[in-house]
Parts: sequence; structure tokens; C-alpha cells
Amino acid sequence: MTFESVLAERKAELATKWAELVLKTYPTETQKVWTKQKDRFQNPVGAAIIEATGELFDQLIEWQDAEVIAKSLDKLIRIRAVQDFTPSQALSFVFLLKKLLRDEFFKAMKKDGTLDNLLRFEAKIDNLAMMSFDIYAKSRDEVFRFRVDEVKRAQSSLLRKAGMIVDVTTETSVD
Repeated sequence: MTFESVLAERKAELATKWAELVLKTYPTETQKVWTKQKDRFQNPVGAAIIEATGELFDQLIEWQDAEVIAKSLDKLIRIRAVQDFTPSQALSFVFLLKKLLRDEFFKAMKKDGTLDNLLRFEAKIDNLAMMSFDIYAKSRDEVFRFRVDEVKRAQSSLLRKAGMIVDVTTETSVD
């Protein structure tokens, strides 16, 4: 039996544990709300985290389509990119999966001589981390661009209201 098939058998349990670890990276009050409230409409962020970790766990086991993996990663990273996390905190969820798998399997696999299977699977997680850095950088760039655009719009609106800018859209023709 391969390590991936062992993970597949326990994927619901392990994906849930991973989501719980991710949710624990938030402040205590936020954790309470997001772990207790299961309604997708009353808890969209918590639901998105649970959904994304489940998708990613499945995709890591198979690792067939990097674009599909990137889309699932993007869902989770976009949430974390707009929050008050440092880049390392925002992307820590990837490494939390590594910690989870080591907690669950390391001792037994070391004992039975199959630890190399865990280490091989961790290479997939490392690839996931590298993809995450790229997606995070792109997401942060978008957030900063939106903020700059919003400041420009607000400044332009204030200047227009103060009469310091006049919209001129007249056409001149030359005969």
C-alpha cells in the first residue's frame, strides 16, 4: 500500500485537522466563531478555508494538474493576503500540513522503515510552498494596486468637489 493510498483513506480526517490548524493561526475570538459556525453564509471565510484545504489535500495526493492546484491555493491565499499577516504567517498553512503529517506518521514510518515515503510526499508540499509564494506575491500586488487606485479616486473626487479640477471633454476641430 502506497503512502498516497493511506492518505486517501484518511483524507477527510486529515483535511479537517489541517483546516483546524489553519484556523488556529487566527486570533482566539475569530477561531471561536469560525470553528463553531458551519453556515457558509454566516461564516464565508471559515467555510472557504475548510473547502480549500480539502481540495488541496485531494490534489496533493494525486498531483496531476498544477493549474488546478494553483486555483485551490489561490482561494486560500487571497483570503490570507488581505489580512494582517506577514508573508510567512500568511503562507504558514502549507508548512502546517507538513507538521500534521509528521505528527501523524513519522514515528510509525520510522519504526517500519518507510520514512522515505513520507519524505517523498513532503517534496510535494515543498512544491506547494513554492507555488504559494508566487501566488501570494501576485495577490499582494493586486491588493496594493487596488489600494492605490482607491486613493487616487478619493483624491480626485475631493479635488473635484473643491472645484480644483474641472472635467473638460470638449472637442476642437481644425478645418
